[in-house]
Amino acid sequence: MDARTFLERVTHRDYFAGQIAHVRRLPERPPIYAEVPGGLSPAVTATLARQGITRLYSHQAEAIRRIREGQSVVIVTGTASGKTLCYNIPVVEKLQEDPLATMLYLYPTKALAQDQLRGIGRFQRPTGRRRRRNGETAGPDLLSWEAGEWETEPGAAGNPKSEIPNPPSEGVEFLAGTYDGDTPQNLRRKLRDAGNVILTNPDMLHQGILPQHARWNRFFTHLKYVVIDEVHAYRGVFGSHLANVMRRLERVCQHYGSSPQFICCSATIANPREHAERITGRPMALVDNDGSPRGPKEFVLWNPPPLETAARGQADQWRVGGDRRSPLWEAVHLMTSLMLEGVQTIAFVRTRLAAELLFKNCRDRLRPVSRRLAESVHAYRGGYLPEERREIERRLVEKEILGLASTNALELGIDIGSLDACILVGYPGTIASLWQQAGRAGRGHEESLVFLVGQNAPIDQYLMAHSDYLFAQNPEQAVVDPDNPHITVGHLKCAAHELPLADEETERFGPYSGVILELLEEDGFLRHLEGRWYWAQSEYPAATVNLRNIAGPVYTIQDEADGHRVIGTMDEISAFSQLHDHAVYLHGADTYFVNRLDIEQKIAHVERKELDYYTQSVQVSQIRIDAVEEEREWRGATLGFGDVTVTTSIPMFRKIRFHSRDSLGFERLEMPPQELEAVALWFSPPPWLVQRIQEAAARPDSPFGDTTGRPLIGEALIGIANVLVEVAPFYVMCDTQDIGAVVDASCLGRDALFLYDRYPGGMGYARRCLDCLGEMLQTAATIISECGCEDGCPSCVGSAVPAFAMTDLDSAIRGRIPHKGAARFLLEELLR
Repeated sequence: MDARTFLERVTHRDYFAGQIAHVRRLPERPPIYAEVPGGLSPAVTATLARQGITRLYSHQAEAIRRIREGQSVVIVTGTASGKTLCYNIPVVEKLQEDPLATMLYLYPTKALAQDQLRGIGRFQRPTGRRRRRNGETAGPDLLSWEAGEWETEPGAAGNPKSEIPNPPSEGVEFLAGTYDGDTPQNLRRKLRDAGNVILTNPDMLHQGILPQHARWNRFFTHLKYVVIDEVHAYRGVFGSHLANVMRRLERVCQHYGSSPQFICCSATIANPREHAERITGRPMALVDNDGSPRGPKEFVLWNPPPLETAARGQADQWRVGGDRRSPLWEAVHLMTSLMLEGVQTIAFVRTRLAAELLFKNCRDRLRPVSRRLAESVHAYRGGYLPEERREIERRLVEKEILGLASTNALELGIDIGSLDACILVGYPGTIASLWQQAGRAGRGHEESLVFLVGQNAPIDQYLMAHSDYLFAQNPEQAVVDPDNPHITVGHLKCAAHELPLADEETERFGPYSGVILELLEEDGFLRHLEGRWYWAQSEYPAATVNLRNIAGPVYTIQDEADGHRVIGTMDEISAFSQLHDHAVYLHGADTYFVNRLDIEQKIAHVERKELDYYTQSVQVSQIRIDAVEEEREWRGATLGFGDVTVTTSIPMFRKIRFHSRDSLGFERLEMPPQELEAVALWFSPPPWLVQRIQEAAARPDSPFGDTTGRPLIGEALIGIANVLVEVAPFYVMCDTQDIGAVVDASCLGRDALFLYDRYPGGMGYARRCLDCLGEMLQTAATIISECGCEDGCPSCVGSAVPAFAMTDLDSAIRGRIPHKGAARFLLEELLR
């Protein structure tokens, strides 16, 4: 595509009001090739040649060399850089050398595993035309070298095109397949009994393979390589769980006499070697000399205009809440404009709701112009059923879908073909995610176009004004805490169920494992006999441990008008805020009214209705300090860290009209409060600074204006807390949803700001924030002081703080924006 020509045309559209804050052209990068010492086997060379690959990039050659030398490696290169060959080539060479060898490939999602099956399948030696067996099609779950036994149909979901890449004289004989919840039982047996390469996900390894290791004794006895793709995605809760699954995997491998090498692939993060070592428990060699080429890319920072600017000549639909036009509506205009010019585009949004809203509004906007074009836009997110997701992936590869609104579910390396443009609706939270998402456009040598549409949030507006910071910023550190006792306890149960735990190996599971084991014995889960811990229950412990969160059970969403058909799932925390009674649930551009949320049965009963509004819950949190781990003075302020309990309630929700986003009022809710035992840092400003602010406020010429009746210190801290939550991902690899903020005066007897991990026991986020709080406060001061608003806005100190009165539900509308002047004064004086 001609990116510059499109941008030139955009600036003459009626909706353009100076949104382009900056354009950075990222130049084309030529490839760097290298030879592998000793060369490649003839079978591998021939297979690569049939794929048009005659030379390897420098990072591929180095990775293959290190793996051949017996090292465990972590490979860190950009999107579409050919990381898959870094492990597929050594795997195939090992299978040539040892036909009994087995390999375990781990992917964070089932969809990614099914997608990557085709990559390893290209190295197989076909021995005849594959056909159906017993009238059943194998589908994408199995690639077999056995002559004439299985056939994958062209166009099957999850496998857009059937391939036989090698003639019978080329390739290597082995059995490979995906092993997950969608794999039929007969194929599971085949893979378990004879499979060489198993592609799966951590959940299936945790629940379906390790607990059944006796059935997998052949596989574990001959296990040579464990491949962990997208290892950067395993952070926080998921990464901490995976590290414990790897501890269990190592025990099982030792039991069967194997010690596999680990091969990890990662996007660019600040601590790839350290992170991979925390996940695997092994020393890792780092390969990060990216030799892959990159096409030219136009990267546009697109800042929605202030409302007073946007309102000139614009329809009322643009008058949305806050001081700027809605970034979602900007994305609607950009995506539909690109689609009208035949540019295949993906737009990344932060939430499921935003994906559905973008999809619905793009379709509505295109329908009067072209019904065919309107049908070529779709949404992609978690919560869809597997067959829905695979069909969307197939249509995207086949170019049947021209515009896709996606959550970060497509950020990972699923092959969706070469896209022309990418729209990031808001900063995705980390530099690593930003470049992963941007890399979805322009695979290969073609020119591509990327838009980062700024939200009316502190970090987005900071990046709009500081483009050099964005393009020069080092990536963040990935954080995991494998020793979190809330996580370890479940895996100790699983480990004892799999193989009795000897006293001397309990240290493998962290410093708290001894205490946890004793508590499990007291509760009747374990028995301690002759230096070993034995599982003492009839239940299957792995079934009760969810690797994806520690937030409670999963709720199913059932359509009452369609025979209680399950249309999706959601975790409990999200269900309370999005599936409460009378909420509106969006799914596939349809609106569903939640008749009832059954908390006991974990079911949301919904009914499809034509509605012109959506809903947004209102949450209120309180905090209590349970234990002080650390407390010190910093510049006269009190800094602390320790255990806390956060109580969150949802007293009401708001109805918001589509398009205009007018508020249709509030409705009261009666939901049980949720308690979270976590860790937090707290910050209380020094008494001298509090006194100085109060004295300045009392002067006739107060720099704060009229502050009558306003809790100035509390408002200043709320504004600062809002900014700190937004900037935390600059310093810690997390999402803004991973960290919560509360301002409370009851704990310390004076106003204090709390930042807490939103997970039981904590994930290490608050601890990392404590270590770099000075830098975070400096960034917050810059954001607040450089914002062009006078009295505070969502771009700096945040949105209005609701002043709830349960007798007057509309009172939330009258909440005040935190006092910008007081927040700026506090930070400037503290950091002076």
